Amino acid sequence: MDAERIQALIEAGLPGAQVAVSGDDGVHFEATVVASQFAGKLPLARHRLVYATLGGLMGGAIHALALKTFTPEEAAARR
Repeated sequence: MDAERIQALIEAGLPGAQVAVSGDDGVHFEATVVASQFAGKLPLARHRLVYATLGGLMGGAIHALALKTFTPEEAAARR
């Protein structure tokens, strides 16, 4: 598994999301996801949305995925 494939899967599952994924060892990754779909959702619900885009890869090909999730408004406020 590689970061580019994970990024593509998240982008396909959350249309319009801005996604950045990193990870060098092939099993541990970090992702920052900015998506309007996160509006009004608590962090756990946001993470579940991201995990759903990856299906059975979580816990298998992807051993660990650290997530930072933001709405577009939250991401803009961080700049």
